[in-house]
Amino acid sequence: MTIPSSIEAPLPKGVTDFLPEKADEIACIEGCISRIFELWGFRRIITPLLEFQDVISLGMGEDLKEKTFRFDDRQTGRLLAIPPDITPQIARIVATRMLGYPLPLRIYYNGRVLRHAEVQSGRSREIFQSGVELIGLNSPEADAEMVAMAVEALRSLGLDNFKIDLGQVDFFRGIMLSSGLSASARNLLQSAIAKKDSSAVREILEKAPITDQAKEEIAALPRLYGGREVLALAEKAAGNDRSKKALENIAEVLEILDIYGVSEFLTIDLGEIRGLDYHSGLTFEGFVGGLGEAVCGGGRYDALTAKYGRPAPATGFAFNILALLKVLEKQPEMEATRTRDFLLFNLKEDRREALEIAQNLRDKGFTTARDIIRRDFDNSLAYAKRMNIRQMLVIGGNYCAEDEIYLVRVADRKGVAIKKTDLLRDDYSLKIEL
Repeated sequence: MTIPSSIEAPLPKGVTDFLPEKADEIACIEGCISRIFELWGFRRIITPLLEFQDVISLGMGEDLKEKTFRFDDRQTGRLLAIPPDITPQIARIVATRMLGYPLPLRIYYNGRVLRHAEVQSGRSREIFQSGVELIGLNSPEADAEMVAMAVEALRSLGLDNFKIDLGQVDFFRGIMLSSGLSASARNLLQSAIAKKDSSAVREILEKAPITDQAKEEIAALPRLYGGREVLALAEKAAGNDRSKKALENIAEVLEILDIYGVSEFLTIDLGEIRGLDYHSGLTFEGFVGGLGEAVCGGGRYDALTAKYGRPAPATGFAFNILALLKVLEKQPEMEATRTRDFLLFNLKEDRREALEIAQNLRDKGFTTARDIIRRDFDNSLAYAKRMNIRQMLVIGGNYCAEDEIYLVRVADRKGVAIKKTDLLRDDYSLKIEL
């Protein structure tokens, strides 16, 4: 038999193959987050991988439009797009397909999006998202629910060294729009403030034909970061009604989050403006110590569904699953991979008993694989370890009596003979002392 030589099969930059170990970890993270979403009353929705470009672009700002993959549809001649973000898809579905559903709508999703990224940046073009959207409620309690749920999900993954940065885009917009700055100057300042570059902010303001008070308000933005004392400082800096209402909104949200008991994980960052174009109120991002990118982010977007014909207030956020994967890889003490329960190693010529035992275990909810390849004990055990299987069951041979089965813990090779009748009991547990 001729074995073909390996061939080069490169992938486009910015995408990755995820082999079983990593795929297990991703599924584990997604499953844990989805469980939290469901506990909070959210129902899953599945969005398509393709949209018509002119339709999906209604819900996207210029930043997302520039990152969208587009190509021609041979069937219709129209331009298709691979969505760079799932929230505009949810807005379209809610506005056009879910008119018969009463508000509020609690929706969650797991999906992948593609975004153009600079080759030199090393960023992934493919983003795994798990997120929620709460449609139909315009209240601080709805905003607080998103933040509290993000904290609960991160804690359920075993994390505690994280912070949720709260922002309010209306605070920033109120100051900028009341300043009298030109659009070009506002754009330059927005970039400098996002980078917390105070010297660049001052340089731009020196040339700006605006009042000293307006300059002071803008110059304060990069410094408005920290605990609740930031709100008092921001109140002194804000000279317009829009910004003052934004501060009142954050204060109300914080009061509710106190009730949830998550305040220790919160910081306030009123200079944080790196949100998507459609955000309209309270925003937030989650950061884990040791990782320079956000693991989650979102906020209020009250004007988005109206672009598809159904005005409704809304808020939501999404986890970046691959960012969370990086976190878990840096913390080996955290178990983020999915283990399998049993590998059946059959030493008998007859396979009937092994197949019946395997099916019985599966009926009880245990993951069970058969080692169909003929090999010795050590090689089967090595296979189980490589495949992340917890225990191996040996049927036949000299390891136990005829009415017994030999149970081996793969991690340390410790084994014990147990009665087959015990294994097949309805209340059998994997927690056996070896």
